[in-house]
Amino acid sequence: MNDTVQLEQQAINAAIRTNWKEAIELNKQILKRDKKNIDACIRLAFASLQANKINEAKKYYKIGLKFQPGNRAIIENLERIKVLQSKKSKVARDADINLDPNLFLETPGKTRSVVLVNPGQKNILAQLTIGQKVMLVPKKRKVEIRTQKKEYIGSLPDDISKRLTIFIKAGSEFTAYIKESNLSRVVVFIREEKKGKKVMKYTSFPTNMQSKLTEISKDDESGTNEEETEDISEMDLEKLAEILATEEKEYLPYDREEREEEQEE
Repeated sequence: MNDTVQLEQQAINAAIRTNWKEAIELNKQILKRDKKNIDACIRLAFASLQANKINEAKKYYKIGLKFQPGNRAIIENLERIKVLQSKKSKVARDADINLDPNLFLETPGKTRSVVLVNPGQKNILAQLTIGQKVMLVPKKRKVEIRTQKKEYIGSLPDDISKRLTIFIKAGSEFTAYIKESNLSRVVVFIREEKKGKKVMKYTSFPTNMQSKLTEISKDDESGTNEEETEDISEMDLEKLAEILATEEKEYLPYDREEREEEQEE
């Protein structure tokens, strides 16, 4: 019994590390010992889906559904598999992603997990995998999240979109990864990689996005090097946006052609 508990912990840890091959093997070992272990069955199905072993994932999700007919997560994942299998042309998914287990570690002020709004088409969402790197694409009034192939996944909420657009204009750089996904909900993990000079003293992701703290002093350009960072008020965010808008500078990571995509929605 203790061996099974140990295997379960190892299986969970493997999934946390996104080592799906190991997670699959460990959960199969658990099921050999206990065929009615529903948790291991669901974990095995999920790991198989992430590893792009669609038929195996479907098999174990169906077994899990027999034990838990009303399990919403199982039903949603079976629908996701149905979408994947119904595609006329199979698109390669980013399977076998072995990521640093520290990828999703939160760093105050520098990282943020965000639930996307206006999610994209189901056939695109169905292909997403945990740890998959995605692109932040600033538009006029929002920041879109797209795959490396420029397929639309969803958009950041207005407050974060506005803030990141300004920070990107100011020279900041961010990376984003899929943290959670199903056919109706996608969570991305955004990390600040580089901070622009004009926003050097401000946090990219304050604890309270609406908090109004110290105003920007016009001494910013005087070269004071303060290691402390503070939040930037809405009023000063607007001022900074106006200043940056007047600067003739290419900063957006997308072509003019992509501007036309806004008309699609």
